[in-house]
Amino acid sequence: MTVNRVGLVVHGGRAEAVAAARAVREWCAERSVGCVDIDVWREGARHGAREEVDAAGDPDLIVTLGGDGTFLRGARLAAGNDALVLGVDLGRVGFLTEVPAPAVRAALDAVREERISVEHRMLLTLRASCRLEVPAHMEALLRYGRGPRLPPPPVRMECEAGGDWGVALDVTALNDVVLEKLARDRQVSVAVYLAGRLLACYSADALLVATPTGSTAYSFAAGGPVVSPRAEGLVFTPVAPHMVFDRSVVAAPDEPVALRVLERSGQAAVSIDGQLRGVLGPGDWIGVYAAPRPLRAVRLGPMDFYGRLRERMNLTDAPAALADGSAAPLWPVSTPPPGDLAHLALPSAPQSGPRPGGRPG
Repeated sequence: MTVNRVGLVVHGGRAEAVAAARAVREWCAERSVGCVDIDVWREGARHGAREEVDAAGDPDLIVTLGGDGTFLRGARLAAGNDALVLGVDLGRVGFLTEVPAPAVRAALDAVREERISVEHRMLLTLRASCRLEVPAHMEALLRYGRGPRLPPPPVRMECEAGGDWGVALDVTALNDVVLEKLARDRQVSVAVYLAGRLLACYSADALLVATPTGSTAYSFAAGGPVVSPRAEGLVFTPVAPHMVFDRSVVAAPDEPVALRVLERSGQAAVSIDGQLRGVLGPGDWIGVYAAPRPLRAVRLGPMDFYGRLRERMNLTDAPAALADGSAAPLWPVSTPPPGDLAHLALPSAPQSGPRPGGRPG
């Protein structure tokens, strides 16, 4: 593909990320490709995705240099500009990033020469009963570990009002949308609706809606299921609910999940991919649904998600399973499968393009 402009999102606290960024700039300079650093802290304040991308000159490829947190920031920028995103792995978990730092120049060559595949990842977006706002007193809470935060998301101008669907917010989430308590001494009380029908009213520390990509993040830590990132669906998980039913529910991509703060509840914070974006009071609600367009991530080869799961989660084999024999042989996804497992080979990746997700904005 033609790469005209590269946007760099760099974890400045890692020396190896800074060194990899120099390699990307050198690659761009050798090929007369524009390259710009995207600094979310321009002028001392955090900025929204649209502002950052506009300031960067609308890059068609976003390269992230860091861990999964850096990739999430780059994904937010890429989604807002329908650009490709390439994640360079410099973190500790690495579920989202694609290539090791020493291979960054080869990866850029592969992008330019179209020796890549494009993986589509489902994104979430929001509607709300009102614009999200962050009260001034939140700064005190942020100093004691609640951060980080971004500006409240703006309303999408093409639909500032939407009848029974409130206002549509100009925001996307790759991992999750979380509604959580503000006060340490009380839980948040929330009515949860799936596909327009009341599921239950929860009293919990938090309630979250995750994508399949985000199923290995906060949702996993809260006891939610691991879902293949190739799947599509909304994973609802309550966090420490004060009730017997504490299981996750996986909804179809066209079944929105709505969260309404109940009358006797305290205020609740809304976080999107770990970034505080606003506060809701009793009677307020948000609707979480599939975004109309997916994220387009660069892949240099088949993704061994389950092998990565075994490695990153340090999965060990049950002693009882090995008591009478040897461990099962590993089957690298990059090698031909053994004859007796040939029928289990991975299918070809579907060539999925943009698809409607939930109700249109």
